[in-house]
Amino acid sequence: MAAVKVINHTPLPPRQPKDIPLPPSPADSDSRLPTKKSKKGKGKEKEKKKAKATTRDAENLNTGEQIVGEAKVATLSQDKPWTWTSLTNSSTSSHPPIFTKDGGYFFSIVGSSIKIHSTASGKVLSTLPGSQDQGHSDVITSAILSAKNAFQLITASLDGTIKIWDFLEGVLLYTLSIEQPIHHICAHEKINDHIFVSTAKAKKKEKMNGATQDESCVVLQVSLKPKDRVSEAGVHKSSSIIPIGKTRATAGLAVSASGAWLIAVAGHKAYVASISALKSGFTKYVSPDPLTCLSVHPTEDYFATGDEKGVVRLWYCLSQSIPKVIGVEKRSETSIFHWHAHAISSVAFSTNGAYLLSGGEESVLVIWQLHTGKKEFVPRVGSPIKSIVVSRASASEEYLLGLADASYAFISSATLKLSRVYARIKLDPAVPSDPASSSSNIPLAVHAASATLILPSSHPSSLQSYSPSSSSLVAELEVSPSNRVSRRDDRALEPSRVELAVISATGDWMATIDHRKGDETFRPEIYLKIWWWDKKAAFWSLNTRIDRPHGLHKVTSVSFSPAHGDPSSVQLITTGDDHNVKAWRIQATKDKKGGVEVSWTNRSTFTFRQERPKHGTWSPDGSLLAVSFDSSVAMYDPFTNILQHSFCCSEVPVVSSSHFIGPSGHYLAVIGGPNIALWDVVTQSVRWRHRNPSLIHAVVPNPSHDSFAIFYESPPPSPKQCVKVFSVQSSTPALLQNLPFKLMSIAWYPIPTSPSHDPSFSVVGVTHSYDVVHLGDEVRQSSEPGTSANTLSKGPLAQKRSLFHEMFGVSAFADVSNHSANDASSSKADVTLPWRSSETGKAFDAPAYLMPPMETLFVPLISSFLKLRTDDDEERQPGKGPHDPDFDMQVDPPSEHEFVPPKSAVVARGQVLEEFVPIFKEITGSPEYPFQSGKSANSATLSITSTPRSVKPSTLTPAPQKVLTAMAPTPQQASTPSLPAKAGIKRSRQSLG
Repeated sequence: MAAVKVINHTPLPPRQPKDIPLPPSPADSDSRLPTKKSKKGKGKEKEKKKAKATTRDAENLNTGEQIVGEAKVATLSQDKPWTWTSLTNSSTSSHPPIFTKDGGYFFSIVGSSIKIHSTASGKVLSTLPGSQDQGHSDVITSAILSAKNAFQLITASLDGTIKIWDFLEGVLLYTLSIEQPIHHICAHEKINDHIFVSTAKAKKKEKMNGATQDESCVVLQVSLKPKDRVSEAGVHKSSSIIPIGKTRATAGLAVSASGAWLIAVAGHKAYVASISALKSGFTKYVSPDPLTCLSVHPTEDYFATGDEKGVVRLWYCLSQSIPKVIGVEKRSETSIFHWHAHAISSVAFSTNGAYLLSGGEESVLVIWQLHTGKKEFVPRVGSPIKSIVVSRASASEEYLLGLADASYAFISSATLKLSRVYARIKLDPAVPSDPASSSSNIPLAVHAASATLILPSSHPSSLQSYSPSSSSLVAELEVSPSNRVSRRDDRALEPSRVELAVISATGDWMATIDHRKGDETFRPEIYLKIWWWDKKAAFWSLNTRIDRPHGLHKVTSVSFSPAHGDPSSVQLITTGDDHNVKAWRIQATKDKKGGVEVSWTNRSTFTFRQERPKHGTWSPDGSLLAVSFDSSVAMYDPFTNILQHSFCCSEVPVVSSSHFIGPSGHYLAVIGGPNIALWDVVTQSVRWRHRNPSLIHAVVPNPSHDSFAIFYESPPPSPKQCVKVFSVQSSTPALLQNLPFKLMSIAWYPIPTSPSHDPSFSVVGVTHSYDVVHLGDEVRQSSEPGTSANTLSKGPLAQKRSLFHEMFGVSAFADVSNHSANDASSSKADVTLPWRSSETGKAFDAPAYLMPPMETLFVPLISSFLKLRTDDDEERQPGKGPHDPDFDMQVDPPSEHEFVPPKSAVVARGQVLEEFVPIFKEITGSPEYPFQSGKSANSATLSITSTPRSVKPSTLTPAPQKVLTAMAPTPQQASTPSLPAKAGIKRSRQSLG
């Protein structure tokens, strides 16, 4: 129980903007309204409903009890049902992200939509489809850039359609229908207007214990030209579909670098077909283990695969010299690289083809040198690797890793270190071992002081802090350090799991329970850890660790007392299966240096009739402690532990939890199975009772109003997540609503702008698909940038610098004053940070024989030394006129030449030469450069300014460089002729002597 040191942490970058994983929220419609029926007999049905409602109301007034088994309510006091919005979506696609040709953006697949991210900032700039287009009706399984148009994106889905998008404008161009679920697509620039598609056909095979599903695929060549171009239909048929061959469920589909071979991997085989003879079908090559991924070499005709045993193979079977025998499976010449102990999820070649990258469940990126077989590692990337993509646009390569926890990690090829990580929220659907686990096993808490949510992270032994207001992942807290990967042949390691997380009302303390089950090799571990909120660091630091607070028994509940007066008087109550209720308090001790050390210690332990406590809760003023036992609820004075009252209710024979209702704590809701009993604490009597049609999973009281909500699943045959809202005045629910998702954990989510005694509800929950949902009264979906289809700039693709740009600047050809907001934001994000010798110098720490050639390091080093000058930076420099934003030359006096661009910017490319023809004619026709002395300055495009100088024969000292102002000479200003120009010889500087 001694204090321990603070756990180090690394804040994570902001996450990606909001996805849309849930069904639409009924903000404008009431889900409780019945479906439309025929007008015939409508009046009779209304009369019957009114009669039943009147009878039910009379029974409720007399007995105060709801009719057993009723799933619908008779009277509703609220006009609108609850609405909801998804705070994040944790679903990730196994398909790798896709970079644009210039590397400025990358695309990620999220369900049935495409997110367009900025490579520099990671933010979502646009989402396809937009509101004006109809997107895919099922999950998108594959996406590629068009081989003919770099600004078009091709997507394929399980709904059997192929859609072609203009991602710059954010619009759908047209749709092709294949009428079969599509798994993979690929294309090559040498194949005109065609793509290759892997479509699925399901075949059922009967077995002894039931039916199983075995899926096979057919690979097709599909033309991107619609069959009927004149037709205005939204979905078109392809003008040509040619079947190539059948495979098992494909794990990869690609075209070789030369465009001569089509490769597919499925099951234990690699399928190869010659594109010049597609009618001949596939040649099959056998692999000893099932193949999981595929990548083709960027320049040579061979490919790489990964399998389930962690083996990387290079296949050298793309040759016309290999004879083909129909119906015979072959074995190919291969090279093998083996380090992974688990299945490989993705392989990718570097730009020059000299290296191969592989990754999988170990969360380690392996870089193989193909000619020598040597390997390098990038360990602990944060989560299992699902995809690897190499950015081939910039001079310095970057590797983009798509991780299983819905985050993206960039790794620099020069340093082999994580350069940046983009994550919105880390939730791995594969974390829980039991999907049907109760809500108590999923930690969820709200920290009001920092306006963050405490959620389970991608590993069960970690928690993460997420800010809904800024839509950012604040930090990740490793509660229990543990190994995350086991050997392939060994049994999977049982991780330590965080089961409970509770935050005090002041926000200064957080208590967690982490538990690891034992086996024949080690004993079980249970820890109660109390964390202190460090306001300066804005992070949780470990204060006290208590080993086995209730022995080897499970801790059933943890609860902090309300904060009133002195913060040091906060108490912590824990209940466990050892039949004990324990109270913990803050203890302050002085060390040898006179400093005060604060820790938590056990204050008292008590039991009640040897019954097992299940839940503990505090009254709003902290004067009462209610502990729920098997058959009763006991009220204690928390300061003396004296039993004040014991409550037993026949309507709730088995108690599971109890909750104080309202800001005054006048009522106590006792929950047990499907039963609810509202107990008046002052009169010590039952006010009303209600029997639900099924078990109640969670209860959320409204802290500012005398009402509460219960969550349960409706009975079969169609189980749904339902919510009921009750008031202390009546057992009739004020609201009954079905939710389209199932919640595992629910917590009250306070809204700072809501007034006191607000009757509206606001809760946050984690669904079974590990989405974080905010639901309640009038919950509005936050409008974040990038959630709709937006227009993007072409970026470097349309702004390639030519010779004229280098001579006269960018603003001579484009109007820099009309840049879009996206251009401004992207240019600011791409600015290179100032050089720091201590950081850049680390690149030379390695031995010389291990260093790469200097020509590969020159460009990244120079880029780190120099700061990229943008248009905005040049406009802010002192001494520059507003009419010359592109003046970037600094020369010594006495002759300074600079070009003043015309007021009207030249936009059309054809007008560029016409604008400069008179200038060059004037230069070449004059005996002196740039024009004759005495010529009118008003008619000249070039201007010469002179600076008075004094010639001294004494020793000269270097003068500081000056930023010259672009000025047009006035008529009174005499122009000074420059030195004669000699063809082919660099003009020397005039002597100062």
